[in-house]
Amino acid sequence: MVQLGFYDVSQRYEGLDAKDPLVLLASLIPWEDFRAPLRAALRKAGLRSSPGARKSPAGRKPWDEVMMFKALVLQALYNLSDDQTEYQIRDRLSFSRFLGLGLQARVPDAKTLWLYREALAQTGLVEKLFDMFDAHLRAHGYAAQGGQILDATIVQAPKQRNTKAENAAIAEGEVPAEWRDDPAKLRQKDRDARWTKKHGSSLFGYKNHISADAPHKLIRRYSVTSAARHDSQETDNLLDPTNSSGDVWGDSAYRSQAREEQLARDGYRSRMHRRAARGHALSERAQEANTKRSRTRARIEHIFGEQTTAMGGKIVRTIGLVRAKAKIGMMNLAYNIRRFATLERLAGRCA
Repeated sequence: MVQLGFYDVSQRYEGLDAKDPLVLLASLIPWEDFRAPLRAALRKAGLRSSPGARKSPAGRKPWDEVMMFKALVLQALYNLSDDQTEYQIRDRLSFSRFLGLGLQARVPDAKTLWLYREALAQTGLVEKLFDMFDAHLRAHGYAAQGGQILDATIVQAPKQRNTKAENAAIAEGEVPAEWRDDPAKLRQKDRDARWTKKHGSSLFGYKNHISADAPHKLIRRYSVTSAARHDSQETDNLLDPTNSSGDVWGDSAYRSQAREEQLARDGYRSRMHRRAARGHALSERAQEANTKRSRTRARIEHIFGEQTTAMGGKIVRTIGLVRAKAKIGMMNLAYNIRRFATLERLAGRCA
C-alpha cells in the first residue's frame, strides 16, 4: 500500500477547494457560537464533566463538542446512519477537513455519535440551536419578510406490527401489559408515532410542520408531531409575528371560517387556498385565485423536495417523539445552514 506523504495530502486538499461545498460551510457558519449551549447540554446529559471536576489529565480527552455537532450536521445533510457517518469521516478527506481532523486523528465511532445525538434529544437543545442560527440569519440580512408559507410533510417511521389490543392500549396512553415484562421489546416499540391517510395510502410516523418565508425559502419555525395531527392544528405554533408582511399562504387544509377570522383579528392577511364544498365545484374565479396563490405557496415544496431527495426526509429511523424531534429538527437546521450558504453564494458574498 502506498502511504500518502504530507505534500500528497496537501495537494489533494488543494484540488478539493473549488468543488467542496463543505469549505463554504466551514467558513460561513459561526460554529463557535454553538459551543456554550452544546457544552451545557452535554454536562446535563453526563457526557462532559463540570468545570474543575476532572482531577487528572490522564486518559482520553472528551470529544470536542463543536466537532461532534458538525458531524451530526454532516449526518443530516448527507442522510447517513451512525455507522455510515463513522465510515465516511474515515474515508473522505472533505469530511475530515470539515471536522478539523488530521489523517492520524481518531474518529468518533457510531456509538459515540448516537450518544451525542441522544444528549441533544433528551435536553431539547436542537430547538434552541435552530433559534440561535435563525438569529444569525437575521443579523446577516435575512430577516423574515415577504410573508410566510405554512405546510407539513409526513416523515415515516418503521411500521409497528402490533395487535389490535396493543394499538388500543397505546391509543389510551397505556403500555400493553405483555410489553411491561419484556424491556427489550418495549425499547423497540414506538408508542408516539401514529397512522394517517394521504392520497388513499396509510402512512405511519410523524409530521414535520414548517413555516418558511416566501423570498428566501428559509425555515423560520417548525414543530414535530405524530402523523395523525391535522396540519391546521399547528398553525398557531408556526406563525411568525416578526415577518415584515402579514401575508400567510397555505393549502386548503389550513382554511376554515374560524381560522380566517382569527388571522384577520391577529393582523394577518390570509392567502390560503379555497376549497370546494361538497357537491359544488369551485368557481372559475376561485380557481384562478388558487392558481395565483400557488405561485408563491409552491416555494415551500422546494424545501420539502430537497429534504426528501438529498437529506433522506422520507423516513426517520428513531423510536419515540423526543428522538424524532431531534432528528427532524437537525434536518431543518441543516437545511437552513446549506440554504444560507447558497444565498450568500448567489449574492456574490463568498470568496
